[in-house]
Amino acid sequence: MMSAFNNHQHSIQDRVIREAERLQITSISRSQAYQLEKQGRFPKRLRLGSRSVGWRLSEIMSWVNDRAMEI
Repeated sequence: MMSAFNNHQHSIQDRVIREAERLQITSISRSQAYQLEKQGRFPKRLRLGSRSVGWRLSEIMSWVNDRAMEI
């Protein structure tokens, strides 16, 4: 029973978020996120179309949690 719950919880977190939600969660600017991504210090964006990108929520939340552990 618990395993099914954990799998469901993981699938909810693994949705794709767009720039506005990424900004709200991380509180870092678009340019700062891009610089960190180029340095391998921020999750890579996903190409959603010719002019749109997104991020996996689970990867963003993991990045945020890692930053919290450093404090």
